Amino acid sequence: MLLSTKDLKWQIKKRSEKLMESFVRSYKIKGIISSNTVELKLPSSIKIYPIVNVSRVQLYQPQVEGQKKTPPKPVIIKGKEEFEVEKILNKRMVRGKEKFLV
Repeated sequence: MLLSTKDLKWQIKKRSEKLMESFVRSYKIKGIISSNTVELKLPSSIKIYPIVNVSRVQLYQPQVEGQKKTPPKPVIIKGKEEFEVEKILNKRMVRGKEKFLV
């Protein structure tokens, strides 16, 4: 089960609240207390009560095969790492510089 970061925001101060993930890590369920509460097996570093409402957890689903694209490996040309482009789809000017959609 993934745990909501709504109660963990004061513990995680590395990133801004906007950029933080909605759910973190996968934790095992110790037991089901009632129809709307579950007890999670949490590490000691997370200082919240282990019994949480089901609205604070979400079922973990692994990524579908082929869903996550891995970035291509760079090609070394004259000692510099560069990426090979198959096709330029579009180009536009942003603040006086050309940006390309590849």
